[in-house]
Amino acid sequence: MKAVVLGADDQLRVSERAEPVAGPGEVAIRVAYAGVQYGDVLVRAGHFPIPRPFVPGFEAAGEIVAVGEGVDEARIGEQVTALIGGGGYAEVATAPAVLAINAAGVGIRDAAAFGWVAPTAYDLINTVAGLSRGDSVLIHAAAGGVGSLAGQFAAAAGADRIVGVVGNAGRVDYARGFGYHEVFVRDRFPDALGDETFDVILDPIGGATRVANLGRLAPHGRIVVYGNIASFEEVTVSANDLLAHGQSLMTYNSNLAGQTRPQKLAASAARAMALIAGGSVRLDVTAEYTLADVGQAIADLAGGVTRGKSIVRVG
Repeated sequence: MKAVVLGADDQLRVSERAEPVAGPGEVAIRVAYAGVQYGDVLVRAGHFPIPRPFVPGFEAAGEIVAVGEGVDEARIGEQVTALIGGGGYAEVATAPAVLAINAAGVGIRDAAAFGWVAPTAYDLINTVAGLSRGDSVLIHAAAGGVGSLAGQFAAAAGADRIVGVVGNAGRVDYARGFGYHEVFVRDRFPDALGDETFDVILDPIGGATRVANLGRLAPHGRIVVYGNIASFEEVTVSANDLLAHGQSLMTYNSNLAGQTRPQKLAASAARAMALIAGGSVRLDVTAEYTLADVGQAIADLAGGVTRGKSIVRVG
């Protein structure tokens, strides 16, 4: 089969590889599309100690063509989107059966766009932040894959005010199409907000932005950290200051959730899929690449070119 391989020289090449075989508790998927996500950026940049050669790609959508021991054979032929630890940029990929989410209710391209971003956005709003009807929400990276969905999940959960922050002016109008009442460019944050505070803040940015976010929490507010796009520098937080205002700082790691609590993650994914299939939340594929262009797809995501979700056509 054809697959994109990341070599020890940091180069991505389309190569011939043996097809993987589904092991116990796994399914094998004939991949139609693979989603591009930030894990690809981190792996290529060397932030994860993954042995090479390595086939990247953490989201694969297609049809189950084989099952491993312990998996119901009736799943063969099922259209799924799979959350995996690599191997998505290939004609065949294996996945834990529990994280191969039924995607019969959406098109195959949307299934690829669902990936990790949809359950992550759902969990950030509903599971971790515990957003309540009438809450106000501030969401950074509002035009990205997670951000474009988080705004919609916040609206579906009954948020009273949803404000987004984006990296540049070219993303403002795009983000506004996903349920945001107001969108600001990051270089105007936090001054453009005046004295406004928020019940929930989603922060994948880090650094100075994270410090500013802490100053924008309302009493009993919750800030949820789920990435470090701008900086990996540590931010020190006083637990005493948080306690004085009833505030909370929480984190969310979807990759860890997939390893330690796959059933819980799968349940969130199924709820997110139901909202998307029902039409109350929409996915937006803005760019489609080929296997030969995976390097460019990852570079575009890392460079802030990508809006919404980009995918790779495999099958």
